[in-house]
Amino acid sequence: MRVLILGATGYVGRRLTYRLVADGYNVRALVRSLDKGRAILPSDAELSAGDLLDSETLAPAFDGVDIVVYLVHSMGTRDKSFEEMDRQIATGVAEAAKGQGTRQIVYLGGLGASSDSASAHLRSRAEVGDILRTSQVPVTELRAAVVVGAGSVSFQMIKHLVSRLPFMICPRWVLVNTQPIAIDDALEYLTRSIGGQTVVGRTIDIGGPDVLSYRDMMVTVAQVMNLRRLIIQVPVLTPRLSSYWVNLVTPIRANLARELIESVRNETVCSDNSRRELFDFEPMTFRQAVVSALANEEG
Repeated sequence: MRVLILGATGYVGRRLTYRLVADGYNVRALVRSLDKGRAILPSDAELSAGDLLDSETLAPAFDGVDIVVYLVHSMGTRDKSFEEMDRQIATGVAEAAKGQGTRQIVYLGGLGASSDSASAHLRSRAEVGDILRTSQVPVTELRAAVVVGAGSVSFQMIKHLVSRLPFMICPRWVLVNTQPIAIDDALEYLTRSIGGQTVVGRTIDIGGPDVLSYRDMMVTVAQVMNLRRLIIQVPVLTPRLSSYWVNLVTPIRANLARELIESVRNETVCSDNSRRELFDFEPMTFRQAVVSALANEEG
C-alpha cells in the first residue's frame, strides 16, 4: 500500500510520516523543497517535488498511490486570500486523486468547522472537505480541535502564557469549551483510518476524554509545571487585541495567534461519538497529554 502525505513537513505531517515508515508503509511525501524534505523527513520516505498550487506538478506524486493523507491548511498564512488558496489546493488534489485512481483520502479537518458562527479559517476547512468529496474518491474526514504536543502552536501558546505571566487578565474567550487531543492520539486515529474499511466515507469527530475551557487548560498546565497562577476574565479584548497581547508575551506571531483565538471563540467539542465504536483504544487525558508534551520538550 502506497500512501501519499500532503503537508508532510508540517507539525502533524512530520510525525505521521515517521510513524507510517516505522510501521512499514510505503510512504511518499510531496514537498516543495527536496533539500528541506531530506533534512526533516525519514530517509526511507520517498520524496516527490511539487507545489500544491501548481496542479501540473501533482500527477507524478499521485502516480501509483493508493491512499492520500491531506494535512494541508492555511492557518498562519499572511495572505488575505487564504480561502481561495485552500479552495485551489483542494480542487487540484481532488482532480489529481480522481485521475490517478486513488482509493481513499484521509483528511484532518477542524472541530466546529460546520457551525454558522465558526471562524473563517474553520469554515474554509469545512469547505476543503466538501471539495475533496467531489473527487468521487471516498473521504475519511477526522475533525480535531486543539492538538497537544511538544511544539504544537496551540500548546506552545498556553505554555508560554502560563510560564511568563503569574497574573493574567484574560478575555471572555478563555471560558469557551474545547476538546483537546494529544498528538500521539491524533496520529493513532490517522494511522488506523488509512485503509480502514469501517471509516471510509465517514466524517468523525476526534478528541480526548476531557472537555475543557482554555482557562481550565492553563490551570492544568500551571499545576503540572508546579506554578501558581491567578487568572481573571474581563469582558473586553477583541481577538485582534488579544493576538497583540499573545504576541507580546509569547513567540507566537500576532496573525497566527489571532487565527487561533478566532477558532476558539465558539465551542469546539465532539458532537459525534462514533469514534468510540470505530476505534478500539482509549485516548489520554489532557493532563497526561501535557505531561507527555513537557517531557518530550525537555528530551
